[in-house]
Amino acid sequence: MLWLLIAVAALVFGVASALQIRGALEREREFRAAPDCAAVPVRASGCVWEQEFTVRTADTNRGERNASPEAELMSPSGTSWQVTFLRADPVVSELEPDDKVVGLIWHGQVVEVRDSDGRRQQTSDGPVGWPEDRLGGALACVSFGLAALVGGLWPLLARGDRRHAKAGTVVRWHGVGLGATAILTLWAQSANDWPMWAIPAIWGPLALVTLASATAFAIAAVRGDLDDAPGDAQPQTT
Repeated sequence: MLWLLIAVAALVFGVASALQIRGALEREREFRAAPDCAAVPVRASGCVWEQEFTVRTADTNRGERNASPEAELMSPSGTSWQVTFLRADPVVSELEPDDKVVGLIWHGQVVEVRDSDGRRQQTSDGPVGWPEDRLGGALACVSFGLAALVGGLWPLLARGDRRHAKAGTVVRWHGVGLGATAILTLWAQSANDWPMWAIPAIWGPLALVTLASATAFAIAAVRGDLDDAPGDAQPQTT
């Protein structure tokens, strides 16, 4: 029953991520097409503006549960801007108080920070990279959820059959492999700055191999090929 609950939760999250891909793509395209502001924007605007900031505080929050890397930036006018990041590298981990950085402002939010060495990092409000994250999350959760659902229902539909129960276990754990492969593919795509289509292009063949393995092992389990051989039993002592 626990596997069924996990499967349903994963499928709900995966479908929600898939539905957000289009919106994330549109937001990223809008950002990339945004013109430079002709003057300092006095209110949230669709143009982009580069603003110099002085770092007041910066903390990676490593070791802190549910705490994102963050920094407090001060504009020349003395206005404080609180920004958070999805990860610490490459910029936040190197920031020190009184460092000078350039922030890219879009729709009234700092969406990117550039340090004095020219390194750039998106903030949590940045639109770049979200479509890839949503796609990777959808692939991971939906593939795992479907496999977990099948593997969870299989023993229930063949209650009392040890071989079918083992086949269900095989399918469930191959589902874990499918999800993990999608996450690793997303990590590789992000680390190497590959285009979004690289995610399904890499994950697809790996998923097919995993599904073929799951099918072969499930058939073997139902046939009894995975049953313990009589000679494998441990002798009992009295």
